[in-house]
Amino acid sequence: MRNTVPTTCMRCAVGCGHINQSLDVGYGIDIVRGDVTHPVNQGLACQRGIRESKSPEGKWLTRPLIREGDRLLPTTWDVALGRVVEQFTLTVERDPDGLAVLGSGQQTNEAAYVLGKLARGGFGTRYYDANTTLCMASAVTAYYDAFGSDAPPCTYDDIPDARTHLVWGANPAVADTHVSPAPGGDLALARAVLARLVERDAIDDAFIATVTTGFDALRAELPTAEDGAATAGVDLDTVDELVDSIADPTLLYWGMGINQSTQGTATAGALIDLCLATGNLGPGTGPFSLTGQANSMGTRVCSSKGTWPGHRSFDDPNERAVVAEAWNVPAERLPKDSGPGPVGIVEAIDGGPVEAVWTVATNPVAGLPNSSAVRDRLNEAFLVVQDAFRTETVELADVVLPAATWGESDGTTMNMERRVSRVRSVMDTPTGVRTDLDIITAIAEGMVPGLMERPDPRTVFEELAEITAGTSADLSGIGYPRLEEEKAVHWPAPDPKSSGGYRYYDDGNWSFETASGRARFSTGTHRGVPEPTNEEYPLTLTTARTADGYNTGVRSRSLDPSSPTARIHPETLECLGIDGTDAIFASRRSEVPVRIDPDSAVPRDVVWLPVHHPRTNELTLPDRDPRSDEPNYKQCAVRLVPGSPDRTAAAGAEVASDD
Repeated sequence: MRNTVPTTCMRCAVGCGHINQSLDVGYGIDIVRGDVTHPVNQGLACQRGIRESKSPEGKWLTRPLIREGDRLLPTTWDVALGRVVEQFTLTVERDPDGLAVLGSGQQTNEAAYVLGKLARGGFGTRYYDANTTLCMASAVTAYYDAFGSDAPPCTYDDIPDARTHLVWGANPAVADTHVSPAPGGDLALARAVLARLVERDAIDDAFIATVTTGFDALRAELPTAEDGAATAGVDLDTVDELVDSIADPTLLYWGMGINQSTQGTATAGALIDLCLATGNLGPGTGPFSLTGQANSMGTRVCSSKGTWPGHRSFDDPNERAVVAEAWNVPAERLPKDSGPGPVGIVEAIDGGPVEAVWTVATNPVAGLPNSSAVRDRLNEAFLVVQDAFRTETVELADVVLPAATWGESDGTTMNMERRVSRVRSVMDTPTGVRTDLDIITAIAEGMVPGLMERPDPRTVFEELAEITAGTSADLSGIGYPRLEEEKAVHWPAPDPKSSGGYRYYDDGNWSFETASGRARFSTGTHRGVPEPTNEEYPLTLTTARTADGYNTGVRSRSLDPSSPTARIHPETLECLGIDGTDAIFASRRSEVPVRIDPDSAVPRDVVWLPVHHPRTNELTLPDRDPRSDEPNYKQCAVRLVPGSPDRTAAAGAEVASDD
């Protein structure tokens, strides 16, 4: 019998409302369409969300697996969970930090909340994070620096009122002007624009004086506009064009091209500074980070990965005490800091303390930088993989726990503009598969009985909402009945009638969550890329999304292990003497066979690889932003050697010797 339900698309962080309809006979989703009653998309729906909701390309996991020697063999849930609980218990008894947990921006708020509750309050580990740190942590840190709180101040309601839409570190399909700074040059360019604003007396002195603090310290650190432009690899006319564009009411968006850098926090902060210096803060204007994963925002609010629920600070012992009381656990069990980030967590397998790893809806073997080293390290740990699809990480697992995915799970999610909406299952969970919430609570009951007293999604959300009461990300006025009626609600929502609009602003008055109550300028300046090119490695590798690619590709590609396609400018190929279609692409860490695609849209001396391919991150650099722990995916030095992909193994020893 057909079943039809309203839900939220979990393809990306836009947060579109969908109507899903199940098959009349058999298992699966038959029809996906936009929900005309949903406030985000009002019936519109992209083909990517429709296709990946209805017919994802990944190979489904349908029953638990357990490793016997070199093979993963089917087993029962009792056996699989029993092995997990036994091994995790032994690990935590030796050292709570011996157990690492990696979550995801693909979970519901409810699943993210209970995973964090178990990791922090049950295990007591500091080695817990989520793959959202790989894309949004630098933006998060910059928001805290500027406003004392995470998340953009604006919402989609501000988009129609902006005159200029300035998109930085992302590649929209339609733009009136395209600026191409040198790799790693975004911070220098942002500072050149601000310096030019100062030189032309085009800053908003009144706004700076009444609403902000720290501008004089920033001005003292600014390069000249000419020097900044030269460092960024653009001319002064380009800087002037950017200066002119933000004279009108401007929304300044940025994406992974900004965040995924060792200068990510400083660059995101510099973009916020441009808004503050020009008075582009308030309805119809402001900084607006573009979030990738569907529930990255929810992970930041709910999961206890970087803050306690509701953005309660790890640095405040009073906040830790509030959480401990709410969870009924000893405050001393809760870690004193949020840990080293996903890259640092996997690195901690070398020599300890991490000896067991539990991944939930994430694929670190393909998604973390320097992924060959990641693979080697995870091979040394007791690895539990909880996922809906057979990923590269699954192949290394000791235990595999098959989890439900979109259309099979109930709960809530948050989009990039802080809007909470429902996620609903259109069909029963298939035999052999359990929801994330069910799996996490089963492990909790086996290890910390009584920690999870309310395992169904609605009551978990009620617990989550209650613990956020009075915080900057207050959800206490949101509940399932309200979402049933209104479809989606912005936080902060401290009561059943309120819904967060433009943050920090109330009828012309500003109040930020900083000690002074003012917005704060930052002072970061360009420090260079962590791995510059040289004669041996003369090209810069950058990674990015394809139009239809999904994260590490588990839903949007087949399991075909063929070579990734490298887009390279024809003149670069000519200079290198490459006229074929196959080559070896090498960095200091590994080498990968590639297919060549000549593309004049790619800057000269730059090589573009898709982030979705499982081999791309064998080449990338594990260096991280010192403040956010977000990796530097966007630039590393490489060389391109003409040849056949079957030369990879033979050339491996030569590349390894370069270290």
